[in-house]
Amino acid sequence: MSTEKLRATGHETAGRVSPSAGPAIPGRTRATRLNTLTGLRFPAAFVVFLYHASLLAFLGVPWLSSSTSVTTYYNAVAHAGALGVTFFFVLSGFVLTWSARDTDTAPRFWRRRFLKIVPNYVVVWALAMVVFAAPYTDMTIGLLNLFLIQVWYPDFAINFGVNPAGWSLAVEAVFYLSFPVLLHWIKKIPAHRLNLWVAIVAAGIVATPLLSELLVPAGTTMMDMEPETSVNQYFFAYIVPLPRVLDFALGILVARSVMAGRWRNIGMIWSGALLVASYVVGYFTPFIYSTRAVCVVPAALLIAAGAIADNEGRFTFCRNRVMVWLGDISFAFYLVHYTVMVAVWKLLGSKAYSPPEAAGMMALFMAVAILVSWALYGLIERPITQRWSNPKKKPVAEPPPVAPVSLAPQRVGEE
Repeated sequence: MSTEKLRATGHETAGRVSPSAGPAIPGRTRATRLNTLTGLRFPAAFVVFLYHASLLAFLGVPWLSSSTSVTTYYNAVAHAGALGVTFFFVLSGFVLTWSARDTDTAPRFWRRRFLKIVPNYVVVWALAMVVFAAPYTDMTIGLLNLFLIQVWYPDFAINFGVNPAGWSLAVEAVFYLSFPVLLHWIKKIPAHRLNLWVAIVAAGIVATPLLSELLVPAGTTMMDMEPETSVNQYFFAYIVPLPRVLDFALGILVARSVMAGRWRNIGMIWSGALLVASYVVGYFTPFIYSTRAVCVVPAALLIAAGAIADNEGRFTFCRNRVMVWLGDISFAFYLVHYTVMVAVWKLLGSKAYSPPEAAGMMALFMAVAILVSWALYGLIERPITQRWSNPKKKPVAEPPPVAPVSLAPQRVGEE
């Protein structure tokens, strides 16, 4: 492991840096906080929320009154969860690179990441076990999920056990472990070649599902929601951490390109339009491609455009106080929303709802999830990261007082 020194803030979305940290954007001082990217985190978490609501029926929560309603809703949001997760993976690489500083060390970085991720994760794991998971989760699956190693075996019962949202944190853990080495290597790339490497890594991401189909045996187990998609091939194309490191590396490369003044910015409007268009294109491509390959480049474009807008002080719809606050609690929201949905459904009688009633239930799920996320952020995440993310510096001993210097001539042998 390289001992490359780096820095990332306790809250990776904030992007706080000193103006001298890392390569400066030519002609201007780097922004110390990327509020637009913080604000964009909540829409990304929200589309995952929409997707997981569609999975309730598939995962044993019959909250919609008919199979037609289940199918219709699922078809509408089938690619939303993958879009949100891919956005988060690229965003992580970008903001950690933006905030990296040469005066930091890898162990300090890992300490901050641990304190940022693990306390909330463990609390939500325990809540999920109490609310719904314990009766059908054996000890092995429970422990694999608790220790963030559930993504190394092609079995959905393990990958999405306990808390279905937790698998992506297990992948992120691999990102954080590899970040010192990745940043060390990528910083050696000459500025004029950064965009070439962006294209190479993006091509690798797009090729991953193709290679999965060509090299991984399909087997006999197909996805319940996508009966034409092999569980084995989907696992290697979407879930297993090593190919997903490419998403994270893409974020690092894009950040380096922006910081070096080499990025071709198309702006947030066009980037956002391309991201929406990629979602539509997903309906015309096989599921294994639509979940990642179709949307990753537009996601990177939007992230870069948001950072550039913040750096130039331009207005964006995500920079207002409400969106930034929602972005701050988005990690907790992402972790806890599925558990909240099941808990609220059970508390209200475990009933099935008609489509209009289900819309009201969705609003209730959302409101409760935001409140619980606020509590997790305020009571656990923020206090822990503020208190322990950075080790206390040893007090510097004061130098001994200096005796006044006499201007009178000293005699030989006199001290």
